[in-house]
Amino acid sequence: MFDSVRARLTLWYVGVLALVLVAFSIGVYAVVTAILYDSLDTELSATMDETSLSLVHAIDVEKREEKTGASSVLDEHIAPRQAAAIFDTSGNLVAEEDADGIIHASLPSLDLVPAAGTQLYTLPTTQQDRVDQRRIAVERIHAASKSYILVVSQPFDVVRRELRLLRLILIFVVLGTLALTGFGGWFLARRSLAPVVQMTERARRISAENLDQRLPVSNSNDELGRLASTFNELLTRLDNAFEQQHRFMADASHELRTPLSVMRTATGVTLEQQSRSDSEYREALSIIDVQARRLTHIVEEMFMLARADGGQRVLQMSLFSLDKLLCETSLAAEVLATSKGITIEVGEIPEVHYRGDEGLLRQMVLNLLDNAIKHTLPGGVVRIALERKSTTYAVVVSDTGTGIPLEAQPHIFERFYRVDKARSRAEASAVGGGAGLGLAIAKWTAEAHLGRLELQHSDSRGSTFVASLPANGDQ
Repeated sequence: MFDSVRARLTLWYVGVLALVLVAFSIGVYAVVTAILYDSLDTELSATMDETSLSLVHAIDVEKREEKTGASSVLDEHIAPRQAAAIFDTSGNLVAEEDADGIIHASLPSLDLVPAAGTQLYTLPTTQQDRVDQRRIAVERIHAASKSYILVVSQPFDVVRRELRLLRLILIFVVLGTLALTGFGGWFLARRSLAPVVQMTERARRISAENLDQRLPVSNSNDELGRLASTFNELLTRLDNAFEQQHRFMADASHELRTPLSVMRTATGVTLEQQSRSDSEYREALSIIDVQARRLTHIVEEMFMLARADGGQRVLQMSLFSLDKLLCETSLAAEVLATSKGITIEVGEIPEVHYRGDEGLLRQMVLNLLDNAIKHTLPGGVVRIALERKSTTYAVVVSDTGTGIPLEAQPHIFERFYRVDKARSRAEASAVGGGAGLGLAIAKWTAEAHLGRLELQHSDSRGSTFVASLPANGDQ
């Protein structure tokens, strides 16, 4: 039961409220108790004042006989629940008014009788085997040149009865409030957590086969709604990742199958006859070598992307000349460009010392140049330049090719994506080229250096790619 969030929330709510109610009840009880006892003392003090004044008036003014005057005064001012007695200084009883016929006011120790004013104290009184705690008031009175001691006692029964009633009321109120609160808290917790139950049931049914399903969002503005929305966004990213993975596996299978098919065909044709000439064997081995190189290149690129996705490819940071790297990659790309009748022009490249992964950046630039050469017709031009901006270095690679169709531009950085897949695969199979991973690797390299790679523009006059690297990486 306590494993349920609903039960724990209800218990916490009821527990905190119980502490508050108990503390409040104790405070109320203490205040009321003080008020009732103070009222009892006030009543006794008022009785003492009235009785003493009347006794002085009866003896001094009216000149009544001592016992008669004292008796009439007590009979007039003492309430039925009170017991009173008047003593002379020798301790002799002058007059008495008992309570209920059994409770009498006795003379206390003379040490408790004040010289002036009223003294209040509490003593248990035993009357006929009955012990009743009573409040005692003692006062010394001077009348007709004589001193008297007035003693008035009053029981605590009314105070205790009212306090007992107050206790019962507080107990029932606290218990009733806690019961109602517990039921209400359970109901509210159940209703508040109902979306969580629905999300749990829906999430239990979601698997890799139905990632298109989403959790219900009852209120997008509260915490649970934001949780469901965040989880739905996670499902969307997972769905996209699974879709990308499926597409990646399908494209990778296709890319790997093509060179393998070529190799199997070459070996099959070569082995069909008992004997072949040396030139035929050399031609077959040449075809196998080209396709094996292509397979190796594809596997290496896939392995690099897999390590990058898993966060296992750590940048090997070092200080190097970025301008020298661009010049060297341009010279390396001229071999392929010259064979296609394409010119590589090197624009302005200022001297720059940069800290980064030299190997990855070299491969990024080579991939950009290779991509530009592949999509440029013979007689075209591929240009490379390095621009220094306020906070970045921009490696600009442009070509005079046919451009990239508008509908294909959002997908060019996707893995295995080609604008003209049939022609590109045919060319790749023939020359042992790449598998459509070059731009994806180049984009990851730029982002790994906290930069970015983007297609600046592309039309019928050509395309321009810009790799921006943060200038704070230089030294």
